[in-house]
Amino acid sequence: MDQYNMILRKCALFRGIGEQDYGHLLNCLGAQVKSYKEEEYIILAGDKVSSVGIVLSGMVEIVKENLAGNKYILAFLEPSHMFAEGIVCTVKRISPVSVRVKEAAQILYIPYERIIKSCGNTCSFHISLIQNMMVVLGEKNVNLNRKLELLTLKGMREKLASYLINEANERESSMFQILQNRTELADYLNVSRTSMCRELSRMKEEGLIDFYGHSFKILNKDGLAECLE
Repeated sequence: MDQYNMILRKCALFRGIGEQDYGHLLNCLGAQVKSYKEEEYIILAGDKVSSVGIVLSGMVEIVKENLAGNKYILAFLEPSHMFAEGIVCTVKRISPVSVRVKEAAQILYIPYERIIKSCGNTCSFHISLIQNMMVVLGEKNVNLNRKLELLTLKGMREKLASYLINEANERESSMFQILQNRTELADYLNVSRTSMCRELSRMKEEGLIDFYGHSFKILNKDGLAECLE
């Protein structure tokens, strides 16, 4: 697992825990690594989940499907990102979403019970682990509220402006790259791809933003913020 130390260092669950403790910690937690191919499903909606997953390599997406079979992408997860941390804290632990591999991935699984209960060795890092888990759940709630806000915005420009401003704020830079291609971004925003691309072009012509492929640059943040008024 030493090759993944840099990834674990970035994971919120391991915040404040020294790298020298990772080996002992993962062994104590009964952690396991599994590999998945592109487009393979890790979790299907309705599955019972008992472990927290951490992306070590590749990329996965959180997907929600309605009764009509329409798919909505809720999030994209890169290495060091977690999933199922909210599900395992519920009574029934039934997943309301599916987790699908976008790019061949390796996932580290940690049983939830091992996270919240101190082991017989009274490892000092267990307290940090529990505290970090609480912070992760709080941040998860913030992200879900952000997603809900995006979905409740009615206008195409409003959705794009809100999304781009949030991305820039997250990266603390007016220049950033997004994970999604145009089709995936349209799915994430729950809008028409054609209409979205047309609106992005208009925003570029008006000098609000510039973009090429996955790269975006906010040229006029105040003007972009006015789209939300």
